[in-house]
Amino acid sequence: MSDLDPEDEKIVILARSARARTQAAEGAAVRDTDGRTYAAVTIDLPSFQITAMQAAIAAAVSSGAEGLEAAALVTSEPFVVGASVQAVRDLSGTAPIIRADAKGEVQEVVR
Repeated sequence: MSDLDPEDEKIVILARSARARTQAAEGAAVRDTDGRTYAAVTIDLPSFQITAMQAAIAAAVSSGAEGLEAAALVTSEPFVVGASVQAVRDLSGTAPIIRADAKGEVQEVVR
């Protein structure tokens, strides 16, 4: 990994593990303002599609999270899609979104 804070490294690892476990297109993890973490993967069913980030945020919100400190997305895509960015921004205008590749190497941080 890069020079990430240990707590940010943790959410990258969680996102990477979720993606690897299910062989999903993307894995995501978020840390709420209480320090709790939530991980999820892309859901692509015939009747229901949601990005990994949206799924992680849904898990956080359904558990009572009111804000986010940081988010991580593990993907092979060259950028974070708008729906994922907007989902993070719905809970935090300032939380960094860390995009990493399958090896966990940080490719960018969206602020």
